[in-house]
Amino acid sequence: MRPSHLFLGVLVAAVWGVNFTVIEIGLDHFPPLLFSALRFLAAALPAVFLVGRPKVAWKWIVAVGLVLGVAKFGLVFAGMDAGMPAGLSSLVLQIQAVFTAVIAAAVLGERPSRVRVLGMLVALAGIGVAAVDEGSSGPLGAFAMVVGAAAAWGVSNVLTRKASPPDALNFMVWVSTVPVLPLLGLSLLTEGASRDLAALRGLDWQGAGALLFVAWVSTVFGFGAWGWLLRRHPASTVAPFSLLVPVFGMSSAALFLGEPVTGLRWCAAVLLVGGVALASLTPRRRATRRDAASCVPPVRDVESPGQRDETSRMLTS
Repeated sequence: MRPSHLFLGVLVAAVWGVNFTVIEIGLDHFPPLLFSALRFLAAALPAVFLVGRPKVAWKWIVAVGLVLGVAKFGLVFAGMDAGMPAGLSSLVLQIQAVFTAVIAAAVLGERPSRVRVLGMLVALAGIGVAAVDEGSSGPLGAFAMVVGAAAAWGVSNVLTRKASPPDALNFMVWVSTVPVLPLLGLSLLTEGASRDLAALRGLDWQGAGALLFVAWVSTVFGFGAWGWLLRRHPASTVAPFSLLVPVFGMSSAALFLGEPVTGLRWCAAVLLVGGVALASLTPRRRATRRDAASCVPPVRDVESPGQRDETSRMLTS
């Protein structure tokens, strides 16, 4: 990989990590569900008029839009608004790799190797340590929301795998159109029209900047750059950059928001990132002699473990 490509991979990870700090700033200006709805609206327009028609069936666009956009991001924004720290959120969301593997095993029949199972157990231990750390200083309900968001992300990863979009950017833009109205409706029901209108009327440069960052820099630029790298390098080469996201997330939150990084939190980070690395980056087993000798040709593995999550991972920010 060229130095410029290495820099781009690190830059995308930095953008996605810092994005959690920007979300925290944006939540000071918007109710969480309204903020999430506006984020997807800004990401979809005007890009939806530039990327062409959808290249997968609408059922996949709607399904991923509802699960990823409404459930996952609605829970993330609500959890952070309820007190979940930005840095810890960037870390806990990485447990999506475990949810993805478990759901894929149940739905798609993908059997994880022993090393991947070990990685999932290590990552779960990291979540346990993070829960202990958060339970001693913050609301566990907010922590549970972010864990629930990671579970929704795992479901969306499996749906995206089933959809197999040939153009990831086209898919992401059309997926972004789906959550806007449901999130706006939920915002009106739970957050209230008066609160939403007050946020829009009081919009200042800081709130607008946070909104544009999460929509254009984190989503459009981050997704586009990640897809560009994946078109030029194997997914196994590109995927490890995503493990830097919680590093940048925790560091930026400590630097700009003054969030403390306790010893328990660093321990949780080591366990979770290490476990996710084992679960996500371990190559699949090679075909056995019995497979090679059978009359049925083996199914080609079109996606590596890292590439399986690429579309949803790009929307973490």
